[in-house]
Amino acid sequence: MADDMNLSRRLLEQFLVVAQEKHFGRAAERLGMRQPPLSQSIQRLERVVGARLLDRGPHGVRLTPAGESFAADARRMLDLQSAAVARARRISTGLEGDVRIGYVSLMSQLYLPTMLRTAAERLPGLRVHLQHGSSAGVADRVRTGTLDLGFLRDPRRLADDLVSRVIATEPIAAAVPRDHRLAHAVDGIALAELAREGFVLPDPGALPVLAEQVQLACRQAGFAPREVATADDLTGLFSYVAAGLCVSLAPAGLRHLTGTGVTLLPLRGGTGHLDTAVYAIHRSDADPAVTRLLELITALRPQSP
Repeated sequence: MADDMNLSRRLLEQFLVVAQEKHFGRAAERLGMRQPPLSQSIQRLERVVGARLLDRGPHGVRLTPAGESFAADARRMLDLQSAAVARARRISTGLEGDVRIGYVSLMSQLYLPTMLRTAAERLPGLRVHLQHGSSAGVADRVRTGTLDLGFLRDPRRLADDLVSRVIATEPIAAAVPRDHRLAHAVDGIALAELAREGFVLPDPGALPVLAEQVQLACRQAGFAPREVATADDLTGLFSYVAAGLCVSLAPAGLRHLTGTGVTLLPLRGGTGHLDTAVYAIHRSDADPAVTRLLELITALRPQSP
């Protein structure tokens, strides 16, 4: 019965290395141990789990369906354990340790560099780790505690134990091809001037806030956008525009990240749907390190472009 509870961190790490290498010999070398003890460890793990996790063959191993599922859960268990240890150390020592921050889309280039630089200057004891993901994925990992802080654009479907605050507000702009007839209208255009254009539309599942804003703003401007394509991220959206196939709407703060084939134009005559916000999200029991980072972020809040 002792084995039934012996899911040690070392055992999980050994299993994940074997799963990655798909070969006991290479995994043993990477772990700095001999192959027979590693094989015995994995056999013990399979007894603990009560399922065969690996199919063994003459040329290596592969994960069984149970092994695939267990590997994903094992990674989450190790991440959560590391996050719990790091959080406890931060609380006990003040502001020392690791902070895991999740972000979506192009925020890493737009907002995070300034935050990282300022945090390094003012909170030198913190080590910040960045992890990219979807809005839903970042929110879920903040909720479970494997991320300490998240940045996203859609806070509407957050769990009740998560808190959000606006860290930046920026207007929506028209994204047109560089050689578009309106591309040189540097003082801005009225959205109605794009009524006859084809649009690449944000995918509502991946970019729900922007997708809703595009529909509402165009409707208030007197037309429904004619769909030419859809994109599930902003880089894909800009690619369609740069190809000269269509136009779109996007946050104005991304004007330096669109590439040479896209021009972002200000939109005149606000419709009430032409502002977008970036949110920081965290658990309601945020520790002192997260609170201090949020104070820095608030102080650094950029002005609308």
